[in-house]
Amino acid sequence: MSQPQTELSRDLSLFDVTMIGVGAMIGAGIFVLTGIAAGAAGPALILAFALNGIITLFTAMVYAELGSAIPEAGGGYLWVREGLPGPNAFLAGWMSWFAHAVAGSLYALGFGSYLVLVFSELGMLPASLDTPWFHKVVAVAIILIFVAINFRGVSETGTAGNIVTVLKVVVLGIFIVSGLWAIYRHPIYLDKFQNFAPNGWIGILSAMGLTFIAFEGYEIIVQTGEEVKNPRQTLPRAVFLSLAIVIPIYILVAFVAVGAVNPDTNIPTYQWLAEHAELGVAEAARQFMPLGTVLLLIGGLLSTMSALNATTFSSTRVSFAMGRDRNLPNLFAAIHPRTRTPYQALMVSGALITFMAVAIPIEDVAAAADIMFLLLFLQVNLAAITLRNKYGDRLHYGYLTPFFPVIPILGVVTELFLAVFMFHYSAVAWYFTGAWILIGLGIYYFYARKRLEARTRTPIMRAERRTVPQPEKGYAVLVPIANPDSLPVLLRPAIQAARENDGYVLLLHVVTVPPQLPLSAGRRYVEQSRALTDQALQMVEDEGVEGEVLVRIAHQPAQAIIQTARERQVRLLIMGWRGRSRNPNTYIGSNIDTIIHQVNCQVMVVQQTPPPPFNRFLVPIADPLQTPYALAAVHLLADPRFSEVDVVHVFAPGTEQARREALLGEIQAQIDAYRQAHPGLDDMRISLRGVEGSNVLDVLVQAARKHDCVILGATRESWLRQQIFGNLPARLAGQLETSVVLVRPQTGPVGFGLARLLHYVRGGYRIIEPTSAQELQEQGILAPQPIHNPEDLHTAVNKKSLLGAGLLGLLSVLLMYWGDGSGFTWLGVGIYLLCLFWFTWSSVRGILAAT
Repeated sequence: MSQPQTELSRDLSLFDVTMIGVGAMIGAGIFVLTGIAAGAAGPALILAFALNGIITLFTAMVYAELGSAIPEAGGGYLWVREGLPGPNAFLAGWMSWFAHAVAGSLYALGFGSYLVLVFSELGMLPASLDTPWFHKVVAVAIILIFVAINFRGVSETGTAGNIVTVLKVVVLGIFIVSGLWAIYRHPIYLDKFQNFAPNGWIGILSAMGLTFIAFEGYEIIVQTGEEVKNPRQTLPRAVFLSLAIVIPIYILVAFVAVGAVNPDTNIPTYQWLAEHAELGVAEAARQFMPLGTVLLLIGGLLSTMSALNATTFSSTRVSFAMGRDRNLPNLFAAIHPRTRTPYQALMVSGALITFMAVAIPIEDVAAAADIMFLLLFLQVNLAAITLRNKYGDRLHYGYLTPFFPVIPILGVVTELFLAVFMFHYSAVAWYFTGAWILIGLGIYYFYARKRLEARTRTPIMRAERRTVPQPEKGYAVLVPIANPDSLPVLLRPAIQAARENDGYVLLLHVVTVPPQLPLSAGRRYVEQSRALTDQALQMVEDEGVEGEVLVRIAHQPAQAIIQTARERQVRLLIMGWRGRSRNPNTYIGSNIDTIIHQVNCQVMVVQQTPPPPFNRFLVPIADPLQTPYALAAVHLLADPRFSEVDVVHVFAPGTEQARREALLGEIQAQIDAYRQAHPGLDDMRISLRGVEGSNVLDVLVQAARKHDCVILGATRESWLRQQIFGNLPARLAGQLETSVVLVRPQTGPVGFGLARLLHYVRGGYRIIEPTSAQELQEQGILAPQPIHNPEDLHTAVNKKSLLGAGLLGLLSVLLMYWGDGSGFTWLGVGIYLLCLFWFTWSSVRGILAAT
């Protein structure tokens, strides 16, 4: 049975969650980065914010879908864990935890700087205290305050965050209104927007990369999945409402900062803002607002506080989810009995934020947080595609992404482009990102993966060996056994391979248990397997070969076979096969396909009907390098005294005679070399011939009628090609009436890794991991059985309405750029904001209709 789950309390409303997202996005970035980004993009900072909004909406729709269907703490990390293979989940959580911690330390340092400036403006701070170390002291103090607030629980966290977020929106509202009034009184100020993009698209893209961190609030929204009321409806609405609030504020702040300022020097306003850098907005406010600098500094304080609160909350939830999944030590999963908060994850996250604020050169790594958020969102978009195909018929959705899978694909493409472009903006950020990812991979492979495998390991219920003890290292032949009828055909090659390589035969019997039952339910059936395993072990030992029996309990046989092969470092795996798979997503069968793509050793798959003896073998050879592996299979199955082997190569019509002779000569050389290396095959008749045909399948099916067994194999070199263009051996096997043996040699680590990746892309992502599925069922997220047809998954959002909003939004962006600060630019801004509200209204309406 799976371990008890630690859960959080549900206290947050739609307003609370929306304010958490708004508070995270309207953080120090809008105050600190606006001046710097204006220097990069010029007046086109407005366009940079608008384009970031479009890119954000692609991923926001995906977050809304997954947040409504799988509302758990962990957000993007959790979905990547369920949707992508290998270390992807660990890296998603690892990058998310770091990026939020970096953002939190930035906000804390920003708070320290702004507070010191406020007191300096009011004449309340001695000059001796206006030093970097005092800024850090203040930063540490505010971090500790918000750690304490988060420790008290989400209701207190939400209340504090709501107050701060509302106040800073009010401050920004005053800033915007005052600036708009100044521009209204001085229409000539609009001339400052001429030469709209002085640095071209390079400047616009640089500003987009710099400010993208200001759009990641929906990642923090979904972290509340286990603490929000009615998450299926609340989370997706909060995602869209928060963006509908924030994106117009960004655009209007950029418009006012550039347009309402009259620099003392004869330089463009955007350069003046760049010179003032992080204080650009505050200095702008000084010109057109009563007490402008002080008021904006107070707004900066409020912004940094709410953003620090949100990032502290989010980094804690990510590390909590990773601890609960055993990717991090167990202390991260601890829940305080009174406050029901992950207090130890909070303490460690708070310590990480504090350390970065005090000891790390945060300016050098801040851009890395942008890149890590982009990579995280890219992973989530990919996971959304796989999860819809994997679990789509068993999830309860509150929102479905329209135009699926076009929207997540657009998210992947745009975020990948922006992440790569960040190298142009800051190569150091990419170096730091790469280093952090490498550290994470090291932790995963040397620590986390072992804990994860222990979590899903199938128990060994019986191990028996009646001969001499197993050597520390030996040639292990693994044979999964399930019924007595298959023993002769499976054990003959296993015994022969073990005898020739001075090895032993490992007999594995798997007791399977339905996914909805705990593994302990299989204990009662363990003894029932003794007759089968005793018979198999006796057959092995009668041939003078060492044997061992293992009996394991698993939800799926493949799971136990893979774990055994890896634990024992098996050299040869021999499996039985009933016939061609009926599943169009697998070549042979779901269990066998899974195994051969997870275990890198020599594999032999033997069709169990019709049974042996085999005397006449057909060995089709496409590449001369296949020859030794195919003959090795014949060697294990045949009696050399009575066997005939017909090696065949099929030539396409019109093949030149010289080419035919050269290829047959290469194959014959391989046959002679194999005979020389194995003197025991002297009595075996091996013939080689070439045949002609335009359809290889038809030719081989016709030739196989005179044979007992067909050996189909692959070479190391052709494995990748087979994965790309299809598996001819499996398709051929489906049309033959004679017994078929499929052979796959061990491959190099790089080729094996590529083969696994391609197998995953071609349908392996649909394979459900029993432990994860059971946990999702226990939490009420995943239905035990399909609840709807995947083809019937249609969004409740009006797609025509969204398409209209999207097309007009693209038109608005073109108008902004081509208008070059003229009336067309402002027409584009107006259309863009109208489309944003239109999109939000359609999406929220669809969510309410669906739930």
